Amino acid sequence: MSDALLRTPFPERAGAALKDTFLQEALKIATTKFIDLRRESFAGFPQGEALRDRARAIKEATLQHLDVHLERLADNVERLGGHVHWATTAEEAREMVLRLCRDRGVRMAVKSKSMATEEIDLNEALEHAGVTPVETDLGEYIIQLAHEKPSHIIAPAIHKTKGQVAELFSRELKGSFEADPEILTAVARKALREKFLQADMGITGANFAVAETGTVVLVTNEGNGRMVTSLPRIHVALMGVEKVIPSMTDLMVFLAILARSATGQKLSSYTTLVRGPRRAGELEGPEEFHLILLDNGRSRQIASTLREALYCLRCGACLNVCPVYRQIGGHAYGYTYPGPIGILLTAMLKGNESVRELAHASSLCGACKDVCPVRIDIPRMLVDLRQQIDKENLAPAGERLVFRAARRLWAHQDAQRACARSPRTQPPQVQRFAPALPLRRRTSRQGRSKGPAPSTTGTNRSPR
Repeated sequence: MSDALLRTPFPERAGAALKDTFLQEALKIATTKFIDLRRESFAGFPQGEALRDRARAIKEATLQHLDVHLERLADNVERLGGHVHWATTAEEAREMVLRLCRDRGVRMAVKSKSMATEEIDLNEALEHAGVTPVETDLGEYIIQLAHEKPSHIIAPAIHKTKGQVAELFSRELKGSFEADPEILTAVARKALREKFLQADMGITGANFAVAETGTVVLVTNEGNGRMVTSLPRIHVALMGVEKVIPSMTDLMVFLAILARSATGQKLSSYTTLVRGPRRAGELEGPEEFHLILLDNGRSRQIASTLREALYCLRCGACLNVCPVYRQIGGHAYGYTYPGPIGILLTAMLKGNESVRELAHASSLCGACKDVCPVRIDIPRMLVDLRQQIDKENLAPAGERLVFRAARRLWAHQDAQRACARSPRTQPPQVQRFAPALPLRRRTSRQGRSKGPAPSTTGTNRSPR
């Protein structure tokens, strides 16, 4: 996001989002639909819970030997005629793409939806280098025309109503278009068709990469991913190193739960398996295939408290159920990755200082953990993150003082009961930090244990 946006304090950004009636309408419609579709999909899928456990186990086992799987993946991609590039930082990844553009005379690049390219600000770098990037996912195309950033991991234009999109298309594409999704989709399709044929390079992300076969996997619903990977003469895939999985058998596990978690589908409309460049006798496919493996701080987190964030499949389910995201949308978070998982990913990629306000943008209700396809314990990690920020003195002095005073206050049972009886007497700062405070074991007046106090990270059912 822009530096100007980040200079605005998070409470002000959130307040502006709450006052945006168009945003509130769009968020309510879209997130409610996603929640209902996911619930219905898993209700008729009895093996779903076991597959979620299996997927989590695969992710953990893969992280334990990440270097081995990445080396195997690289060997197999090269065996199939592809090229593998290792990027330690976002700057290195951008330069790798720009170098390919310079060396191959690329003037236009069509792109499939990719959060990794958003993470490294690739579009801006391409434009500065004289290369025209064209987003071909409908949602990404909408926000590119609007000169905005995605506000959701899988639905980048979730913050816009169909009326706003119609106005945008009418202005930018020089026409007069009705606020009808079918009409607007046809307009975008017509505008993009010629771009596929003109482009020298296709750029994608990767949902998964299979180490044993060297296969890069794209999961899409619009078919644009297949055109991006087959029509231009060069295909570049950019993926975070955590996206590697060991085998095709493992891939089947993830495909069975990814679309259900994201959009409520049994499978996405298109699952594309890319295995290197076009070979002799094949009629379509790129002349060159390049895979960029992006670290950008990920490997440092394998031994950290944020390790589980590396399990993330980028399905967006946690955003849809989060009571904070559902009210303020993605742009108020200020960074590439919004929502509860976005707070953790931002801390992972940019450091704790970047989320000293965002770390508290969660009610810790546990709905995110309930719907996560790999059961990432986001509430627990947010509590850990808040404690780290406090220990590192990253929070403002006033907040740190109130936080410590509240800890002492809540350590005494009589004070706990008094606060519970009179919540309005608590200072606003105490109310804000209360979810992160540890509760002592409850006892009756006779001193007998009555069990632990309600967990602040306990999982509740997702909002309906």
